[in-house]
Amino acid sequence: MRTTRRGFLGGTTAGLAMTGPVVSARGRPNTVPIRKIATEEAFATPALAKAWLEIARTDPKASLDVPTGILSIFDNPRPGSNQDRFRRQLLDLDGERLADMDQAGVDVQVLSVTIPGVQMFEPAAASAFAIATNDHLAAAISRHPRRFAGLACFAPHDPIRATLEMERAVNRLGLNGFIVNSHTGDLYLDDPRFAPILEAAQALDRPIYLHPRAPSNGMAAPFRDYSMGGSIWGFGVEAGTHAVRLILSGVFDRYPRLRIVLGHMGEALPFWMWRLDHMAARRARDGRMKPLALAPSEYFRRNFAVTTSGFESPDLLDLVLKSAGNENVMWAVDYPYESSHDAVAFIEGVSLTGAQRASIFHRNAERLFRLK
Repeated sequence: MRTTRRGFLGGTTAGLAMTGPVVSARGRPNTVPIRKIATEEAFATPALAKAWLEIARTDPKASLDVPTGILSIFDNPRPGSNQDRFRRQLLDLDGERLADMDQAGVDVQVLSVTIPGVQMFEPAAASAFAIATNDHLAAAISRHPRRFAGLACFAPHDPIRATLEMERAVNRLGLNGFIVNSHTGDLYLDDPRFAPILEAAQALDRPIYLHPRAPSNGMAAPFRDYSMGGSIWGFGVEAGTHAVRLILSGVFDRYPRLRIVLGHMGEALPFWMWRLDHMAARRARDGRMKPLALAPSEYFRRNFAVTTSGFESPDLLDLVLKSAGNENVMWAVDYPYESSHDAVAFIEGVSLTGAQRASIFHRNAERLFRLK
C-alpha cells in the first residue's frame, strides 16, 4: 500500500523520492521528501478560450494560429474525452488541479498560459488580454501562495507596452518570469524590433520561457499533413529553430545575462550541439555569418535552461545533463497534457545522484525563478 506524507508546502505527497538518510531524535535513520517544483504547467482563462474560438471561426488567416488541438479542447468537447478533461483542468486553478498535485506529490506548479496565448491578436487587444491574464494568474497565486508561481505573458508585437507589462508583472504582481509562445506575426525574438523586450528581461533578471507553437507560415506547409504540426514533431522543430536563431544572431553577445528556458528536453538542441559548434565555426571562417564571441554550446550552457516537460527518456536526460549542465536542468510535467504521476515517477526512478535529483526537482527552479 502506498503511504502518503505531508508535502513541503502543505499538500500531500505520495511515493516521494528521498534526499537520503537523516537521524531522528531517537537516533534512527529517517528520510525527508524532496520538494518538487513543476516548471511548465499550463492554464487558460475563460476570456482567452472564448476569444480563441471566436477568431478561429471568423478570421481564416488568424485561425491558422489556433492549433486544432486547442480548438478541440474548447469547442464543445465530447464529455469524458481527453479534450473535455484538458478544458476543465486548464481553466481550473483551485480544486482539481491542487488535488492532482497532492496525489502525485507535486509541491509547486509554475503556471504559464497555454498556446496560442495572446500573440495571435492585434497588438492593442493582445496587450489588454496580457494584462487581464496576468491579473488572473496573480489572483490564483495569492489564493495559493505556497502552491503556485507564475510566468507573465505580454504582446511582443507592441514592444513598448510589452516592457511596461513585464515590469508590472515582476515589480507589482510578483511573477517569476515570462512566457513567449514562440513566433509573433511570423517573426522571432532575434528580430531587432524585439530588442526592448530582451533588454527588459535582462534588466529584470527574469527568464523567458520559449514555448513552442505551430510552425510559422514560412515553414508550415510540410507540417500540415499527418498531424505533424503539433507536439508530435512541429512544435519541437519550431521552438528549436527559434532558439538557434537567437544563438546565431548574436543576441547573447548583446545581452549576456539574458536567460531562455526551453522545454521538452531542449527542443532537440542537445542532439545538434556538436554540429552547431562545427558549422558555426566553419561559416564564420568562410564569411557566411558574423563570428560569435562563444561557440553555440557555450551559449547553451550560459544562457539557457532546459526542462523535462513531456519527455521521460533516461538516455535523453543523460544527454541533456551533459550538454546543458546539472545546474540548468529543471523538472516539469506539461500539465494537464501529460501525467503528473508519471513525470514524478520518471525522475524518482532514473539513475541520478541525490544532488542531481534535488537540483532537477527544485533547486535549479528556485534559483532561476526566484522561488522561496
